[in-house]
Amino acid sequence: MDSDQAYSTPPIRFVLVGTQHPGNLGAAARAMRTMGFSNMVLVAPEKAPNHDTDAMAAGAEALVHDAPVFASLAEAVADCGLVLGCTARSRRVALEELPPPDAAVRALGAVANGREVALVFGRERTGLTNEELQLCHAAIHIPSDPTFSSLNLAAAVQVLAYALRMAQLDARRDVQAVPNPTETHEGEVPASHQDLEGFFGQLDETLHAIDFHKGRAPESAMRKLRRIFLRNELSIKEVRLLRGILADAQRMAMLANQPSTVSDKDPM
Repeated sequence: MDSDQAYSTPPIRFVLVGTQHPGNLGAAARAMRTMGFSNMVLVAPEKAPNHDTDAMAAGAEALVHDAPVFASLAEAVADCGLVLGCTARSRRVALEELPPPDAAVRALGAVANGREVALVFGRERTGLTNEELQLCHAAIHIPSDPTFSSLNLAAAVQVLAYALRMAQLDARRDVQAVPNPTETHEGEVPASHQDLEGFFGQLDETLHAIDFHKGRAPESAMRKLRRIFLRNELSIKEVRLLRGILADAQRMAMLANQPSTVSDKDPM
């Protein structure tokens, strides 16, 4: 047993997406509870919790039974200011990669700055889809043995929960705040995930309105633009400013596309 007395852990949510085996829900709950975390969120689990869940939870089954259930990852993290996806390295969606200790520092720093934080874990066999990864600000990569990199869902949850606990204990021992390399300007409210998705939707519409893509695949450009803006962790004020610029660009594009009312004939 850890010699440190019980202490308050940050309300970081552990989001489990498309979990296929009910027993893994219980094992993940046990992994969270041993490190002091209790905020579990489920996204479209394939099967409901059952007796296997309770058996594997070993007393932490309340985390599963009390967990809110969402139909999509976008809904589950709509109010979050930082979303970190736990994933393998070989993905077409290029994201900043963080080892667990660095991810823990980033997460705790975001909590200290008033952000809602989610750690996202994918399906046992296939992980997170590319579309789900695009909703994440960065990826967490657990450096397992490349010749046997298959990590159980509960084991991945345990690694991240332990990294978070150690980062918080280190901060307490140092008697200083956990550093946050992407802190927003003092006094500014960070943009939520829902704010950013609204901005990205308007950005996509604007790029089409001004014919930015010119026949090229719009998905590639949007993936790159999403990475740029997510990396900078915008505030609500910054998102509003950008959306105001986009609104003006859309208005000018609409005016430019209206048929001219001036006759092409020479005046009499």
